[in-house]
Amino acid sequence: MRVLLIGANGYLGRFVADRLLADPAVQLTALGRGDDADVRFDLATGSPGALTRFLDAVHPGVVINCAGATRGGARELTRHNTVAVATVCEALRRSGCGARLVQIGCGAEYGPSQSGSSTAEDAVPRPGGPYGVSKLAATELVLGSGLDAVVLRVFSPAGPGTPAGSPLGRLAEAMRRAMQSGDGELKLGGLGAQRDFVDVRDVARAVHAASLSAAQGVINIGSGRAVRLRDAAAVLARVAGYGGALHELDGPPGPLRAAIGHPRTDPDHAAPAAYPYPDGCGSWQQADVRTARDRLGWRPRINLEESLADIWMEAACRI
Repeated sequence: MRVLLIGANGYLGRFVADRLLADPAVQLTALGRGDDADVRFDLATGSPGALTRFLDAVHPGVVINCAGATRGGARELTRHNTVAVATVCEALRRSGCGARLVQIGCGAEYGPSQSGSSTAEDAVPRPGGPYGVSKLAATELVLGSGLDAVVLRVFSPAGPGTPAGSPLGRLAEAMRRAMQSGDGELKLGGLGAQRDFVDVRDVARAVHAASLSAAQGVINIGSGRAVRLRDAAAVLARVAGYGGALHELDGPPGPLRAAIGHPRTDPDHAAPAAYPYPDGCGSWQQADVRTARDRLGWRPRINLEESLADIWMEAACRI
């Protein structure tokens, strides 16, 4: 199977690439903006015609798009998350390769949900910020393209390589600094939010399964269980061997609370005050993952404690 992977150098893309390379039946070509990509191409500025010519030359059976942006203002997010996907869809429509498209979406497309509920694929999306809006627009482009396509809505990825700006990345960095300086207590804000964390390696397995399947439409990829950031911090402390006290700060959003949810906005493009959570998902998010089980034969295998241990291992190397 000839696979074209777009965004192989990103957080998710690196693990998807590793998973595909471990499959001897896969012939992988990586397309991206970096120098280490097999083919350099910028989806945000490149033309559909140029991409079509490349598709016709390589003739992949599957195109996987892991590219996108999680930071920046609305214009930048739209360019990298929506316009880029429009380019992919148009190029595939023009090409004679007939490739299947696996698009990586995100849980932020749904927006806030009721506490205690599990969000299924038939929920009406109401993204609460520009990041979710840009990703939802990309999903709608894919679904309306007429292509053989599936969108995997990934909730909150965790594990090795977790970005320092993500909630769990910031937790690990705060704990590392506390241990390095010998602080006996760690004061953290914004730990009340609950998110559905799924290990990035499990996400890669889902992408691999989706590329081999005939499933179309939207499929949620998550653990199916919401975890409070406060509880994740306690597990991280245990994994790290931090014996100090954890104190949650009350009051308005602070440096850590402002990072709840995996995307962050730049200081010059701060999220509106109406959305205290930059990912626009409110205080609760939990995926209904039955469709992934039924249509992909996929279940998450790696628990959050193992993901946190890997996050801590990377943070500890900086002590």
